[in-house]
Amino acid sequence: MNMSEQQKTEIEAAAFRRLLKHLDDNKNVQNIELMILANFCRNCLGKWYQAAAEELGIQLSSDEAREVIYGMPYSDWKDKFQTQATPEQLAAFEARPK
Repeated sequence: MNMSEQQKTEIEAAAFRRLLKHLDDNKNVQNIELMILANFCRNCLGKWYQAAAEELGIQLSSDEAREVIYGMPYSDWKDKFQTQATPEQLAAFEARPK
């Protein structure tokens, strides 16, 4: 690959924004399902976002970071879109490799 660091950063940022849009367009996909299949969820992305901000000296609360990821306050997203985990989902979550 022949690209500058700036180009790489811009491409990574664009891919991240596309991931967030994809998650936003698929609110029916629950965090527990993401954890079962991929071992990360929207909350993980929020934690990673917060950590990246802190590495740059930017103070960001976990609520502020999650709002970036969810596109709204986390409590609102939970009320509108989060469903109760099924017994099957909970069992799959516990059985996943750690």
